[in-house]
Amino acid sequence: MNDGGHTHTMGATATAPMPPSNGTMMMMMHHRHMMMHMTFFWGKNAEILFDGWPGYDHLGMYVLALALVFLLALIVEWLSNCNILRGSSSSAHWSAVAVGLLQTLLYAVRIGLAYLVMLAIMSFNAGVFLVAIAGHSIGFFFFGSRAFNTPAIAPGKTSDLPPMNCC
Repeated sequence: MNDGGHTHTMGATATAPMPPSNGTMMMMMHHRHMMMHMTFFWGKNAEILFDGWPGYDHLGMYVLALALVFLLALIVEWLSNCNILRGSSSSAHWSAVAVGLLQTLLYAVRIGLAYLVMLAIMSFNAGVFLVAIAGHSIGFFFFGSRAFNTPAIAPGKTSDLPPMNCC
């Protein structure tokens, strides 16, 4: 049954919404909205961390985004296993409060970067997922595994920061 373009709901008549103004219509025409994926997908057309980044059909920017995620994951592993404060003779001159503040700052940076990697993975792009895993794995190999373990680390203490695992 044709009701003349009006929708009747419980006896009330609803009119059609007002069309957008010219400025709004122009913005809608120039801005492509990308669908938010809720499952893993392959492809360079993804939004990673920021609205519209790396862009639509920009392979170079997609590769740059993958490199950034890889680097962030690598830095997280380095911060998880670094010994900046330990092993140097200058750390004995620092007060315990200054060392504690520096440890807290390093912890905040590490957690912030880890959350950025997690948010990048939430784009559900399979390439982003794989480079994040690769960044963490290679970072652990160089900074956390026994392959490059230095004997200068004090026994029982392997890092300036507590581990990120749940144990």
